[in-house]
Amino acid sequence: MSLASFLGLLGTFIGLVRALPQLMGLLRSKKAWGVSVDTAATSAVVSFGWAAYGLLTRQPYVALATGASAIVFLMVTVFAVRFGRSLREIKIAPVWFCVLIFAALTKAEQGLGIILPVSVLAANLPQLRTAYKEDNLSDLSLGTWLLSMSDGLVWGAYSLICHDTAIMVFAFFQMTTSGLIVSLKLMHRARLHRKLLYDTSKTIE
Repeated sequence: MSLASFLGLLGTFIGLVRALPQLMGLLRSKKAWGVSVDTAATSAVVSFGWAAYGLLTRQPYVALATGASAIVFLMVTVFAVRFGRSLREIKIAPVWFCVLIFAALTKAEQGLGIILPVSVLAANLPQLRTAYKEDNLSDLSLGTWLLSMSDGLVWGAYSLICHDTAIMVFAFFQMTTSGLIVSLKLMHRARLHRKLLYDTSKTIE
């Protein structure tokens, strides 16, 4: 197996499982503090778009992995709303659904191939905004966004080997936006840790 094939399989696997930590976290805590329901819904739309692209380009593994990922993101959306998020937060998902439908109907796989690489911005920016604005990020899954960073790194390496500009664009946006979300989550954890130490010291005094 070539290095490019290995990276492609690894990237497909990461894409398949990266939303699972967020789903399991929601089911465990029954809360959705810091979780962007718009990002979850848009990620589901984008993943369904990649699944359609996989079918149109006769890449069944891509279609299967991204289709399964879309279902997990859809479940994250449903449970995030059930556990406290508002449907009114979903703003980008319906717009991006129309964009992908238009691209598919006018240019089929070529249209999707142009739009899908930048769709990661539409999907990730609402979560980045939520993580920046909200004080409580306790239910935002660090595991999901670390996997998203890994997704960007793996596909970035793949794109360099295969000289694929579209995948390179996707990988860059995935890695940078996910990295910023991870940084905000870690900063939130550090603030909570400092607060806990301060409260403990005051109790001892």
